[in-house]
Amino acid sequence: MDKEKQILHHIKMNPYISQQELSSKVGLSRPAVANYIANLTRRGEIKGRGYILREESSIICIGGANIDRKAKSNQKVRLYSSNPVKITEAYGGVARNFAESISRLGLSASLMTCVGNDKEGSWILKETKSQGVDVSLVWVLPTEQTGTYTTLLDMNGENIVSMADMSLYEKVTISMLEEKWSYVAGSQAVFLDTNLPKECIGYIIKRCNDENIPIYIDPVSSAKAQKLPFRLDGVEILFPNLEEAEKLAEINIDSIEDCQTACEKIRQRGVQKVMITLGDQGVYYSSNEESGHLPPFKANVVDATGAGEAFAACAIYGIMNEESLVSACQLGLAGAALTLQTEKSISPFLKPEKIHEMVKEFS
Repeated sequence: MDKEKQILHHIKMNPYISQQELSSKVGLSRPAVANYIANLTRRGEIKGRGYILREESSIICIGGANIDRKAKSNQKVRLYSSNPVKITEAYGGVARNFAESISRLGLSASLMTCVGNDKEGSWILKETKSQGVDVSLVWVLPTEQTGTYTTLLDMNGENIVSMADMSLYEKVTISMLEEKWSYVAGSQAVFLDTNLPKECIGYIIKRCNDENIPIYIDPVSSAKAQKLPFRLDGVEILFPNLEEAEKLAEINIDSIEDCQTACEKIRQRGVQKVMITLGDQGVYYSSNEESGHLPPFKANVVDATGAGEAFAACAIYGIMNEESLVSACQLGLAGAALTLQTEKSISPFLKPEKIHEMVKEFS
């Protein structure tokens, strides 16, 4: 066993072992041990004091965490008029919803986002932590309000219009990300949404590519998709919906054949795999090795909020467990169907055995 592996082994056995003890156990001088530890920390194998080791299935989820306010209409929505609605409030945000979903699937998730120093921010952190997500990397900004996302849903749960107040994400800077990068370097993968400033998104993508950290991206909306840099080298999977795919590929998508063309154009920008979510038309997936279209699983749609994050979480769960691209998409469709059938943004039934069972049932 080489010295580096020996050092990691002893730290794993006792995270509070001293450098002097390590030097006697591995037969090196204390300065040599210190040098090894500095290198391991720089690479992210060790995360700071206490020698916190990298978790083999950890994902850092970077992006939005906010309050979701949903107004569901009791009748056909009439624009420019008063509509009778039922309003509900929940914690949401693409990166936050993804983190909770992936945590429910048994992987270790850490959330990197910012909230205001207000009751909404405290509620988001408390509830997210209660679902097994590490929230220690979240910035609490004292003079900002926690982000809100307000959506008007029709009687069938489909989104009519959404309003996002996400100005606090503009406060995130590259230097803030640099300060916490050892945690990113120590993760198995990164999930990124496009709520952060453009320069921060570019920095994360480039650095993940330079350091061979797999990165998965949800473009969030057609407007925010435009924050992505043209070169997307190193991006493992991109999860656009149809409108976002049109923006990224700069074509109109009117058919399944157009989906393949769009995927090819997006992959020319450096993306390894593309999964275009098509709502009630299912998903189109594409990589160098395989491509195709899958219809959605049958679901009694109650509310579409969170279905995209559930799809991404279940598909990434499949990829990280070495499933094929088509199998990962099937798991994603199962997760989306579960979420569509509940008013909650995350289905309480989201579990590995449940999505595998659904894939068997509908295949």
